[in-house]
Parts: sequence; structure tokens; C-alpha cells
Amino acid sequence: MSDRRAIPACFKAYDIRGRIPDELDPDLAYRIGLATAIQLQGGTFVVGRDCRLSSGELAAAVVRGLTDAGADVVDIGLCTEMVYYTTYAHGLTGGIMVTASHNPMDHNGMKLVREDSRPISGDSGLHEIGAASLVAEAPAGSRKGTVRRLDVLDEYVDALLGLADTASIGPLKVVADGGNGCAGPVVAAFAERLPCTFVPVHETPDGTFPHGIPNPLLPENRAGTAQAVREHGADLGLAWDGDFDRCFFFDENGDFIEGYYLVGMLAEAALRRHPGSKIIHDPRLTWNTVDLVTRAGGVPVMSKTGHAFIKERMRKEDAVYGGEMSAHHYFRDFAYCDSGMLPWLWVLGEISRSGRSLSELVRERQAAYPASGEINRRLVDPDAALAAIRKRYLPDAQGIDETDGLSCDMGDWRFNLRKSNTEPVIRLNVESRGDAELMREMTAGILALLDA
Repeated sequence: MSDRRAIPACFKAYDIRGRIPDELDPDLAYRIGLATAIQLQGGTFVVGRDCRLSSGELAAAVVRGLTDAGADVVDIGLCTEMVYYTTYAHGLTGGIMVTASHNPMDHNGMKLVREDSRPISGDSGLHEIGAASLVAEAPAGSRKGTVRRLDVLDEYVDALLGLADTASIGPLKVVADGGNGCAGPVVAAFAERLPCTFVPVHETPDGTFPHGIPNPLLPENRAGTAQAVREHGADLGLAWDGDFDRCFFFDENGDFIEGYYLVGMLAEAALRRHPGSKIIHDPRLTWNTVDLVTRAGGVPVMSKTGHAFIKERMRKEDAVYGGEMSAHHYFRDFAYCDSGMLPWLWVLGEISRSGRSLSELVRERQAAYPASGEINRRLVDPDAALAAIRKRYLPDAQGIDETDGLSCDMGDWRFNLRKSNTEPVIRLNVESRGDAELMREMTAGILALLDA
């Protein structure tokens, strides 16, 4: 059943993503709902969706599949991480979120969780569901499950505010760029409860994405947020991807802050709340995080990249916080799940508590460990490129790690090179110890080999 060749093409390493309609359509969505209910042996599931034009039809098909298999459904409508919240807070069997996050317009997908919002990935049942979806049929004589609508926004906002030090947050001015994804209405609900002035940008969900697919990880997608910060004299800017599981930061000058440095900041904040705890981080950029966590008395633990893998490792280690440089941030008190709302609530608290600007909070760390940011390359033969990099750099490496891709410690600088789990690209990250010119030089050298 777990044979990778015997499942639909849209089943990836830790979620479902594919083109509409040739890789994912309402018929397959129905059968995924059916297979999920059968594999998890019924119960009650929460279903939510993002604002993509195809998400409503796919979510409705999932609901039909779940209920035809005898499962009950709690439909929470347009949302994202509220699927995680509802699953654990309401003690449900599992949840399905219909979303393609930042993938192209003609894509969609799903994220699946079981009880307590435990991720269902390729290592924990996703491929079995994929195989079952090819042959699943409604059990003969089974009861038809029920469907009820539930608005969880207010209780979700209450819960997250309870996980942040909101008492320390001062009257900051915040640009909030929803990118016409799902973040806008949720941020507005938080704004009513905070002493800040929010400047909304592209706050209305719109599945046509009139200003482009919201993915601030791409440099070309940052100009609007940066301009709004400068125009309004804001203390910081925030931007989210389509399903707002990733939150991106701009300082008071409108400069983009690499997610790597936010991981260190949030790790320090978590360790003040829970001294001596474990912190999970990904292998792409590590030195700043390991340095800060160790200084703060915590224990850094490296995990394979990807939301399902990070969550599983956090549970295993009982880590208080986990962060990826790609702007995914995970919290033990949020069922070890990633949240696109808790990070900025925590950062507002850090700015207000310290009396320092965001640029001041990260400047020293940027100088100590300058980083390239993630650079993507589409290659005809990525395996051959990786082999060339190994041949060139492994003989001189002081340390090698293959937790995820190839990480080489070259002494004064290091790099990680890995193939994406979700896109046909290879990803490079380079950092150095306090030498930005060395980092740029080494980055250029690796890229020259990749492009050869």
C-alpha cells in the first residue's frame, strides 16, 4: 500500500499538491476524503480551505467523501491554521485543510492531520491514504455522516493572545500585507484586541490574486510591503503567504529581515519563558540559531526541513519552539504546529519590551552571521550538480552533515544544498562567521558550478 508508484502524483513528501484539474480534481478530492475517514476509522474531522478559486469545490468534495464513509464533519470555512487549532482544541479525529499555499495559480492541495493535530506525512500514513484513494469505496450500509458549520475565529484569537505576552505590547504602527490571501480578516480580528495601529494592505481574500501569488519569500514580491512601511512611517511591516502559515518581517526602514534571524529571536523569547528547553531548527542556516540558543541555556536540535518533519521531531524532543529560515515557526503550546500569527505577536512584544527597533534587534546577528538567503536553481540534472559540488568541497570540509541535503562546514563559512520536496528546484544557502564578502564570494563560486 505504501508503494510510492501506486499513489496519485499530487501526494508529496508531507502534503498533497498538484495542478488543477489533471493532478487534483473534485473526484480525487472526494476519494481522499473517503480514504482518510476509512484509514482513520471514522470519527469527526474538521475541514477548512483557503481562498483559491478551486478550494471551495475541492473542500465540498472532501466533505462528501468523509461523510459518505460515515465520518462527521465540522466545516470552518475560509481559514488556515484554524484547522490545527480546531482539531486539538475540540478533540477531533483529524483535519483536512484545502490549500496550495504559495504554489502557482493552477495548483491546489491539502494538509492532513490526525488527533491532537499530529501531521499525516509520507512517513506517517499519507501515502497509505494516497494508495487507498485509488480504490476507496463507501462502506456498504454505512451511516451518512453529519456536517455542521462552526465559526472558530474568536476562540482561536483568544487562544493565541493567551500564548503571547500581550501586556507588554505598546502602541506600535504595523503594516499588515495580506497579499489577498486568508490573513487579512484574521489580522483584523487581532487588531481589535491590541493597542497598535494597523495599516492593512491587500487585506481582502481574492482567489484571483490580483497582485500576484502571495509569497514574500521571493524578493520580487516584497516591494509593496516595503513601500507601505516607508510611506506610513510604520515600526515594522508584516506579510504572509496565501494560507498565512508563514509570516515575513520588514523593519522600520522597509528592509526585509531574513527568516533565519527571526528563528534566533523567537528561540531566545521561548527560552525566557521555558529555560533550558530544546529548540528545533532546520539545517539550511544554523550558526546564529545554535549560538543564541546555547547562550540562552537551551538545547539546539537539528531536524530535516519540512513542516511534518519539524512537528514530529518537536513532539519527540518535547521542544518548546521550532523554526525554519523559510518563515515557518512552530510552538509547543500550539500543539507543536506552525503558526503565522504567533510570531508577529511575539515580535511586537520583543520590540516593546526592549525599547529597540526591529532593525536594532537583528543588526548584530546579521553582522555576526551574514547569510545569502535561499537561492533556487532549476537544473536539468540536479544529481549531477550535487555530485560536482561534493567533488569540489568535501575534501576541504571540516564537517559534513546529510540530515537534509548536503551541509558542509568549511571553517569560516558553511553551506547547505538540497533538493526541494515540493518543487523541481535545488536550493542553496550560504553563511559565514562575520565576513559578508567571504559569504558572497563562496556563494558565487557554488552557483558557478551549479550553472556550469
